[in-house]
Amino acid sequence: MQTEIRAGGRLWLRIPVRTRLILKGDDLSEAVSQGLSQSGLTTREGDILFVSEKAVGASQGRYFLLDNGEVRPGRLAVFLSRRVTRTPAGIGLGIPETMQCAIDECGAARILLAAAVGFLGKLLGRKGDFYRVAGPRARSIDGPTNGTLPPFNRAVSLAPLDPDGVARRLSERFGCSAAVVDINDLGGNILGAWPRGTDRGLLLEILADNPLGQGTQQTPAGIARPVST
Repeated sequence: MQTEIRAGGRLWLRIPVRTRLILKGDDLSEAVSQGLSQSGLTTREGDILFVSEKAVGASQGRYFLLDNGEVRPGRLAVFLSRRVTRTPAGIGLGIPETMQCAIDECGAARILLAAAVGFLGKLLGRKGDFYRVAGPRARSIDGPTNGTLPPFNRAVSLAPLDPDGVARRLSERFGCSAAVVDINDLGGNILGAWPRGTDRGLLLEILADNPLGQGTQQTPAGIARPVST
């Protein structure tokens, strides 16, 4: 991992925070606090504490284990999933289980509209129309991926609820800016941030190379710290 990056006209240090495995019902703030303490780290003014959307969603119970049959795809999910283009970033909605979760999250009508617009977009040579119409909740659904920390290598993970509220509570707990982020090797989104004036574009630039990784590193949080002007 490259620990430093230049963004917004200054140098930033990216510090990974290793935590225990965060699962349904866990106190996210406490898990991050313990991770900071065990790593000998403290936050300070000017820092941006960022936490992965998967860890936030996990603490809220926003995942389903496939081996337990917790998701039962319907015919529409099976039909639509076969027509999804998969990318190197992951399965996305390319299996019936993740597509069913998108239908449950966004509604069948919206997903059908997104599929129709996406099909027309492909005919015109455009990409991404499906997710633009379906919205961020559909875009943030992650399917099972080899190399991901168990049990999430066999789970469907959904977007966290109230990411701005989560960021606010983290900010108040740790005395610095905070954000809930969805970052992968192809790009990312800032789902929530606090204070409200946090520069989300700058944070995306700081995290552009996905410094925490996607696999078994068990570092669902990190600190972005300015080190020079």
